[in-house]
Amino acid sequence: MTALQLNAEIYRNLGIIAEDETMLDKVAKYLRRVAKQVTEDPTRMTKEEYFAMLDRSEAQYARGEYTTQLPGESVTDMLRRSGYLRTL
Repeated sequence: MTALQLNAEIYRNLGIIAEDETMLDKVAKYLRRVAKQVTEDPTRMTKEEYFAMLDRSEAQYARGEYTTQLPGESVTDMLRRSGYLRTL
């Protein structure tokens, strides 16, 4: 189903629900809950936080606090060598 078809179906159903105030209230509460889940992202950061993270990373790099992936080495191997992953 395309986005246009989905939008049309949603509006058609909302038109039906709008006639019953109790059901419309339930739908509104549900939509608020769904919208809140979509907008709450624990990994999301502000522009200022992002640039501060970049500044900290550049300072670490300048101090030599970084790891380089060796030629032919997988990311998993590099992380294991750096102590971020334990071997089983």
